[in-house]
Amino acid sequence: MSSEPKVLLTEALVKAYLQEHPEFFQNHLDLLEKMHIPHPSGNAISLISKQLEIFRAKHQEQENQLTALIDIARENDASFNRMHELTLAMLEANTLEDAVANLSEVLAECFFTDFVSIKIIKEQPLSPISNLFVGADDANLKHFSNELTTNQPKCGRPTLAQARFLFGDVAAEVRSCAIIPMVFTQLDGLLAIGSRDESRFHYSMGSIFLTQMSEIIGTRFISLLHQTD
Repeated sequence: MSSEPKVLLTEALVKAYLQEHPEFFQNHLDLLEKMHIPHPSGNAISLISKQLEIFRAKHQEQENQLTALIDIARENDASFNRMHELTLAMLEANTLEDAVANLSEVLAECFFTDFVSIKIIKEQPLSPISNLFVGADDANLKHFSNELTTNQPKCGRPTLAQARFLFGDVAAEVRSCAIIPMVFTQLDGLLAIGSRDESRFHYSMGSIFLTQMSEIIGTRFISLLHQTD
């Protein structure tokens, strides 16, 4: 099958086309915003040229702002959907064991975490979940005194002592994590979500979203703990 020969576009062809179609830029005004046309006044800048330059700058700024707003809206939608999945996972749990299993699953699938650790500060040695409960006098809790005292999440790379207590044998694999205190009237505890990616949980991350997570999880844990009392 033969194909039509390609035409090499040259300045002469462009010039000829524009001469034959003087209305071209009238039909494509958007191109003028991106073009730089020399003015016959030389180095002097005409008022119209200056106005066009200002218009281009403002237009670009507005485009950048719009792009930023769209990105924020998309991230907010994604965060809302993740929180919705988390809430459903907690509501579907009928036992504490179900809640822990559901939480681990939804954090891995929706929040892209590699490790999850939950510590409830309460004496209850009969729990079938290993290392879920920890006594208030446990010496390891001193490594989280700041989080538990301020009730503020902390993001970044955990200390070795923190990682060992929270994640046990896989502590060395945790390059970053969010340590989220759960300090309520009827519950004290820690939720930690870790990642092998050192940039996944950065120290500059906001805490509002993580605090909302702890409120959803903590509220459900309190209800399920009452069932076991």
